[in-house]
Amino acid sequence: MQNLIRIGIVGYGNLGRGVETSIQKNPDLELVGIFTRRAPESVSPCFGDTKVFHMDDLNDFQDKIDVLILCGGSKDDLPKQTPELASKFNTVDSFDTHARIPEFFDAVDAPAKANNKTAMISIGWDPGMFSINRLFGEALLPDGETYTFWGKGLSQGHSDAIRRVEGVKAGVQYTIPSTDAIEKVRSGVRPVLTTKEKHTRECYVVLEDGADAEAVKHAIVTMPDYFADYNTTVNFIDEATLRAEHNTMPHGGFVIRSGNSSDAHNQVIEFSLKLDSNPEFTASVLVAYARATYRLNQMGQFGAKTAFDVAPGLLSSKSPEQLRKEIL
Repeated sequence: MQNLIRIGIVGYGNLGRGVETSIQKNPDLELVGIFTRRAPESVSPCFGDTKVFHMDDLNDFQDKIDVLILCGGSKDDLPKQTPELASKFNTVDSFDTHARIPEFFDAVDAPAKANNKTAMISIGWDPGMFSINRLFGEALLPDGETYTFWGKGLSQGHSDAIRRVEGVKAGVQYTIPSTDAIEKVRSGVRPVLTTKEKHTRECYVVLEDGADAEAVKHAIVTMPDYFADYNTTVNFIDEATLRAEHNTMPHGGFVIRSGNSSDAHNQVIEFSLKLDSNPEFTASVLVAYARATYRLNQMGQFGAKTAFDVAPGLLSSKSPEQLRKEIL
């Protein structure tokens, strides 16, 4: 019988909880434990038999963990954690600041290669699943345009960025796509759309006592890579309203490629997601790619990798023979 792939979770917020849950649905994986910066006894896992350790204990597990799934935020956690941990472990992360992915890749690639580790970066549904579908669309219809729409939904990365603004006690951010823009694209027209014409961003923020609301708003709407290029609305609310009205995490979106296969025919390819739980689905993608990361490492494919570098069959718990028989 094949040995179970041993997984460690670094960070235990919504995404970490999703990873813990997803591992239970993958019988070829086993969870070694959660690693947290908090006091381990203060963490309450979803399952009673899940072990919790402090981050300082990670070095003792280098021969006990096959892949670490990193569940920190893209703004401050992953840029530091992934390069450091990829020198010691095979890793998977969900770094989602698109504009900084090339430099992030380089920062992770060197330590991973130097230590014969495999580091899968920027895995989730965007970047990740949407990235693959953008690639498919461009490859199949080279004469065309690709459009990506997100939402309506709660963005984990953008919400995390809000919460790190000085003066913010808590907050969430929703991305809302333009229905008019989506319908134009679906119709086969190839409109030229600015960032602001495709989406708006709505923020709901609980302020720290004594915080300057205008200063907080300015810091959010001018934040590069997150809000500066969008029509962003900042709404200040109290904690009770946040708990009552913003306690779920739906999301989703569309990747649409509209292109000509000849002068006579326009083709439209669409991939869409409708998610009840953004973190749970993102976690499910991370877990599947953890399996692929382990397999790539066993093949001697070291260094940083992205979703583009993974053959789809490596994501599945089924054998190549099963896949050819059951799915192909």
